[in-house]
Amino acid sequence: MVSFGPSGFAAYARLRFVSDPTHEGQQEFDANVVNDESEQLRTLFDVLAEHTRTPQECYFCLWDGTGDIVMPDSPGPVEDMAAAANPDPRAQPTRLPKHAVRSRLPGPLVSVPHRSYYLFQGPLSDAGMWSVPEGWPDQPRLDITHTAFAWTADHAWCVANDVDPHWAGIGADADAIDRLVADPRLDVVPADPNAEQPAYR
Repeated sequence: MVSFGPSGFAAYARLRFVSDPTHEGQQEFDANVVNDESEQLRTLFDVLAEHTRTPQECYFCLWDGTGDIVMPDSPGPVEDMAAAANPDPRAQPTRLPKHAVRSRLPGPLVSVPHRSYYLFQGPLSDAGMWSVPEGWPDQPRLDITHTAFAWTADHAWCVANDVDPHWAGIGADADAIDRLVADPRLDVVPADPNAEQPAYR
């Protein structure tokens, strides 16, 4: 789930922020191509906005390891637990996953093995536009651009952007994946989520 999101989508792909390694033992700093992650995600979400009926009702998970929170005028934490979507594309988006609990911030904290995330709700156009407000005790002011998970209320697609791989996983219908792969602004390649993915060691 952390790498590609839930199962059940017709097709999957990888959005590469760094080109895949070309030889055994290659380090990420020796990569041939490095793409700007924020710019790639913005473009990705612009394209995916045309492949959902609910672009104004989206859900975002931000990794709690950033230690950051959002501005008041950005997408707000989900206050109504029953309103949060279950990212399973076959489920109805009416209930929060059983593994979600209230966090120290308003709204739920979603936990999966080895990761915890703050869950937020807002329009897709606001993805990655969060930043830390001034004066929050013991928190540095840092911009948040790393959206760990994003999905829409109609479950048309899911983007999973873990902290370790050099790419983000995408699950969607075949038409959406084909369009992403064909877009010259994006470095997207088809993927089999059940296969071993290229990785820097």
